[in-house]
Amino acid sequence: MTPITEVEGRRLALSNLDKVLYSASGFTKGEMLHYYASTAGALLTHLRNRPLSFLRFPDGPDGQHFFAKNVPPGTPTWVHTADVPRSRSEGTARQVVVDDLASLMWAANLVTEFHTPQWQADAPAMADRLVLDLDPGDPATIVECCRAGLWLRERLQADGLSVHAKTSGSKGLHLLCPLEPTPSEQVTAYAKELAKEAEAELSDLVVHRMTRSLRPGKVFVDFSQNAAAKTTATPYTLRAREEPTVSTPVTWEEVEACGNPADLVFLAGDIAPRLKEYGDLLSPLTDPDRARPLPREAGS
Repeated sequence: MTPITEVEGRRLALSNLDKVLYSASGFTKGEMLHYYASTAGALLTHLRNRPLSFLRFPDGPDGQHFFAKNVPPGTPTWVHTADVPRSRSEGTARQVVVDDLASLMWAANLVTEFHTPQWQADAPAMADRLVLDLDPGDPATIVECCRAGLWLRERLQADGLSVHAKTSGSKGLHLLCPLEPTPSEQVTAYAKELAKEAEAELSDLVVHRMTRSLRPGKVFVDFSQNAAAKTTATPYTLRAREEPTVSTPVTWEEVEACGNPADLVFLAGDIAPRLKEYGDLLSPLTDPDRARPLPREAGS
């Protein structure tokens, strides 16, 4: 019988708690739910008021993966949803917005990565953060991403932006900046120019185009995740990798010191101690006093 758990007054059927999701380590679904519950204080800050996209892997990383944006069948009526614009021909669609612990635990029970856009549900396509996804092409690793990230940090700071970093939880590094609400297309244009500038300055290290033949041994600076229709792995989400890796906020000292890919690999069990030591390193992203405008010429 599926156990019923009460979370903040909501009754949840949390299923298959002993099921092993990550076979390499024996990490179970119950441990996944415990991770999300114990990390909720930080995670919810970055999920709140953002339409959620699910990358589900119900049988673990070795099983089927599928991406879904629409509200899943059977979603409880108390889970917040929002209308999200699609293309002109498609109109709008409903997506889940995880705003509280009960909704988080319901969503986590689906076994999913959490992905969110750079804008909030009540201001579609008005980005309140900029993201640069630094993706290494083999044999490059996150070590090379850190080199590129340090250059980009200086460049973004020169434009008056506050820059923060997290691992992707996969192979790369994400740079994020809090912004005054700005049309997504303008943020994308600005990010593209930064990526092109990085390639010009670091031609042996960086590419700004996705073309596969250009990427071996280099860091692709993916600016496209600033587009209104795109999403990025949410801070603190577990990833569907061989081990239960987490998209983890990191200090700039850790970025500067990274000399081995293992230096910036963080598993579910690492996050509670990090939160105790550092707090939420990405809390400035949700502080309106830290938000800055794009340079006036950006996107022009």
